[in-house]
Amino acid sequence: MTESRKLRIGFIPLVDAAALIVAVDKGFTAEEGLNVELVREVSWSNVRDKLNIGLFDAAHLLAPVAIASSLGLGHVKVPIITAFGLGLNGNAITVSPELFNALKDAADGDLADPMVSARALARVVMNRKARGEEPLTFGMTFPYSTHNYQLRFWMAAGGVDPDQDVRLIVLPPPYMVESLANKHVDAFCVGAPWNSVAVDLGIGRILHFVSEILERAAEKVLAVRARWAEDNPDMFHKLVRAHGRAAAFVEDEHNHHEVARLLSAPGRIAVEPEVIRRTLDGRLKISPDGTYRSSDRYLMVGRKGAARPDPAQAAWLYAQMVRWGQALMSAEGLAEAKAAFRPDLYDKIIGGSPDLPPSEPADRVGAFTGPAFDPDNIVAHLDGWKIRRR
Repeated sequence: MTESRKLRIGFIPLVDAAALIVAVDKGFTAEEGLNVELVREVSWSNVRDKLNIGLFDAAHLLAPVAIASSLGLGHVKVPIITAFGLGLNGNAITVSPELFNALKDAADGDLADPMVSARALARVVMNRKARGEEPLTFGMTFPYSTHNYQLRFWMAAGGVDPDQDVRLIVLPPPYMVESLANKHVDAFCVGAPWNSVAVDLGIGRILHFVSEILERAAEKVLAVRARWAEDNPDMFHKLVRAHGRAAAFVEDEHNHHEVARLLSAPGRIAVEPEVIRRTLDGRLKISPDGTYRSSDRYLMVGRKGAARPDPAQAAWLYAQMVRWGQALMSAEGLAEAKAAFRPDLYDKIIGGSPDLPPSEPADRVGAFTGPAFDPDNIVAHLDGWKIRRR
């Protein structure tokens, strides 16, 4: 019998909401006795605020927002936890044709190498300054977002100061494409399917999958208020269990056609199923000329331990908040950040192992460059960077 009280769960129209959408639309939540209403939102601030004040019982949420909310950064302090990760990776950096050509002209090597492209960006930025031109503008989805940190990480690796040399502006994911078309931005970092939509329209070119910059990057989580999980343990466990089933369904390539159809529906993501299918298959068209690029790491929903929350990922995100001046470094802050990611609850509800497959990076992040990362000693990692806020 279905629970009489309806659960309201907010989401943004992105492919990394797949496990959430499938859990509801395939009936996995109903089979657990849950009555769930999915509420499509436009902006991450809406999702965060409605979760924090209790208008949503749970949410498809940016992983860093769970940490920022728990620490009281940028908003009221509301402890948020996750026992289920909705996806690792899944973002891409898309640039205008004009910027791509400028990067290509400035590149010393293959632009598919993120260090080559980052250094090319530094040359483009320097040349624009010398000519007295306006700074390049990059769109990202939220100040406390993986998109913000991934753009900054990549830029700074090539010598570009993201706060001094370019403009970073916040745009809701569905508005990225229109902003690129109207030349309000020169590039953006966003999740699928919006990079592919820009390519299909001929107005953008995918420069990098973020999995080329970070091998494992916690992207979205199934987030709940810590107090809600304590007050509704049975409901919480059922919700996580249903997501475990949904992630397994999404990861089965035989189901990709059906998953793409479910996600493409009005009220969900509302784009052509074929665009979503590319994301699920990890084979994306990166250029309007029909060039494709494939990666088995583009978006990981459940495989390779992706659904099990990893406190090392929380530590990396907290390190970015400290690096870019959003948070002060403290042992207490690091501990609180890690506490938002609850692998113990995942193991209790679904069962799991803290060990990653041998193919996964030893530090559980796998950045393409930079000082060594130790989730228990992020100060040493931060001290290795020349470009940071202090």
